[in-house]
Amino acid sequence: MDVTAYLERIGVERPRVADGAALRELHRAHQTVVPFENLSIHLGEPISLAEDDLIDKIVQRRRGGFCYELNGAFAMLLEALGYRVVRAAARVYGGERLGPPFDHLALLVSTAEGGGPWLVDVGFGSHSVYPLEFTSRAEQADPGGRFALVDAGERDVDVIKDGQPQYRIERRARSLADFAPTCWWQQTSPDSHFTRGPICSRIDGDGRISISGRTLILTNGATRSEVPLGTDEALLSAYRDHFGIVLDRVPSLPRPTE
Repeated sequence: MDVTAYLERIGVERPRVADGAALRELHRAHQTVVPFENLSIHLGEPISLAEDDLIDKIVQRRRGGFCYELNGAFAMLLEALGYRVVRAAARVYGGERLGPPFDHLALLVSTAEGGGPWLVDVGFGSHSVYPLEFTSRAEQADPGGRFALVDAGERDVDVIKDGQPQYRIERRARSLADFAPTCWWQQTSPDSHFTRGPICSRIDGDGRISISGRTLILTNGATRSEVPLGTDEALLSAYRDHFGIVLDRVPSLPRPTE
């Protein structure tokens, strides 16, 4: 992997020391530049979890992705910089129900000297701006909200944001290949929220900028504004201007049916 090219993609100089402070900078920069997006699903593009394909999409083609892609690629960058990374499976809460196994990929990251671990997640849409201390059970304030990590059973941990459960994470190390079946399910099932419509979102200053369907959404604290994108030209221009994503057609495949 071309570490220099990846760091240039997210606008960060190579850290002199792979420590907690550098991890915070990398975490925020990645979410600011590389969008959380599911456009490939609605463009009919296959999603590959092969390492070379992930780096090509995010670094060379300057696209984003969803959890398996974003955290999968970020894990490789962190390891190349000297961090120790555990790829951990999680199940996302939908109300009070948990999603399927391998529903989400998150990272547990430590320094080579044993600092951490931190919960690192650049692939969950609107989540924590900075890594969370994985062993702490105190509330953790973050620009993205109030977070708490709560033990669930003997080994799992629930991630809570502003009092609402987000996902339940395992501690066991997994390989990226373990997520391939659920990645396929996320792309094809009518029960997957990713097949219901295109989304593209990233951190923008102290807020977020998103495109959901044909609506541009700007949020900053309690302030939210929506701008309809009524034409294909307006939508494609918004993807280009706000996310650097150049498309030759609108992502609009119909939702799968049973």
